[in-house]
This record gives sequence, structure tokens and C-alpha cells, in this order.
Amino acid sequence: MKADVEKQTPSADDRHGLTRIQQRIATRMAESRATIPDFSLEVDIDMDACVVLRAELAAHADPAPSINDMVIKACALALAGHPRVNGSYRDGGFELHDEVNVGFAVAAPDALLVPVIRDAVNKRLAEIAREARALATKAREGAITPPELSGATFTVSNLGMFGITRFTAVINPPQAAILAVGAVQERAVVRDGSLTIGHTMSATLASDHRILYGADAAAFLAEVRDRLQSPIGLLL
Repeated sequence: MKADVEKQTPSADDRHGLTRIQQRIATRMAESRATIPDFSLEVDIDMDACVVLRAELAAHADPAPSINDMVIKACALALAGHPRVNGSYRDGGFELHDEVNVGFAVAAPDALLVPVIRDAVNKRLAEIAREARALATKAREGAITPPELSGATFTVSNLGMFGITRFTAVINPPQAAILAVGAVQERAVVRDGSLTIGHTMSATLASDHRILYGADAAAFLAEVRDRLQSPIGLLL
């Protein structure tokens, strides 16, 4: 005689619908993964000079520029000299934009928003710091407006505040590339043949291969690295 098997009613799943913003994010990220033939390049950046500069600026600026503000400014300056990285893929071709508008990812409640620093190449580092703080606050409080989230020609995504050392971000179409930066950490480094401790940050550039080739992306990423390793130029 077979033993009776007790039938159990499965518990109902806690199902959540997507908000309109979440639906848009999901659609764009799925589009990116399905249509963009991307590739990634990574460098480690010596951030000692940026750490020193930020400490000095903290005594004179309110708010003091963050490491992410410095990354945004370095990217803006590099984008001006690498117009294809500042481009967009559309309808079988690509557009080169006159303005350099750098978006930066912000973790808002139940959403990932990308406020935009417009004409970032022509803004001083202090201006970028003030504008980025204001936009990030509005994003987290749900007060940011659609125009403040539109028009980015390039995006920076920073997870360093969570202790993430390196990652690859998803390109936000129709942009040509996105830069993912990790935490600034003290690591053992070799300088002039000697082992010492230095502040290092990883930077990973994901690029659309329809617009950018390896050498294009590498040259841009190298300039970003060089500008951060000699950050006095970010103040000019």
C-alpha cells in the first residue's frame, strides 16, 4: 500500500510590479545587453595626488570636491579630445556631440538614476562638486526633474563607497561608453624599484565596438588615468 503524500499549498510569492522608472531602466538595460557589442578595458590609477589635493581643497572649499567629482572632471577633459567616446550610435551610424554632458549614477530608493552635469568640460571642479551634490540630493529625495536626467553623452558609475574594488558597468544606450570606478584603497605598489604603500583605484571602461575600437578606448582611458595622476590640471 502506497503511503499517502500530503499535499501542501505553496506559499504565495511576494510579487512587486515595476514602477515607471524601473520599467524604463529595465528596458534600456535589456536593450544594451541585446544590441551593443561591448568590450572592456581596465587600468589601475595611482590616486595619491588626488587624495592629497582633496585634503588641501577641504580647507578652502565647501563642499570639498570628492574623488568622484575629480573623475567626472577628468573624463570631461578627456572626452573633449576624444569625440568618438563622446558620441552616440543611431540608425546604423554615429553622432558626435558638441557638448560634453557627463552623467553620474546615483542609487535612489528602488531606482538607479543618472543626473547630468551639462557642459562639464567648461565647468570648474568646484562648480561640478556643488552641482553634483545638489543633483544627487534631489535624486535620492525623489525631487529630480526629467531634464536633469537627460542629455548625457557619457556616464560615470562609482561603487567605491560600497567598498567595491572593480566592476564593469552596462552602457546606457545610445552612449558610446561608460566608466566604472572602484574604491580608492591603500595597496602595495612598486615605485622606482622599491615596495611602498599607495592609494590605488581601478577604472573599467565599457565601450560600444560599433563606434570605438580598442585603440580609441585605450587612448581615452589612458588620458583619464594621466589626468587623475596629475590632478592639478583639473583646477585650471
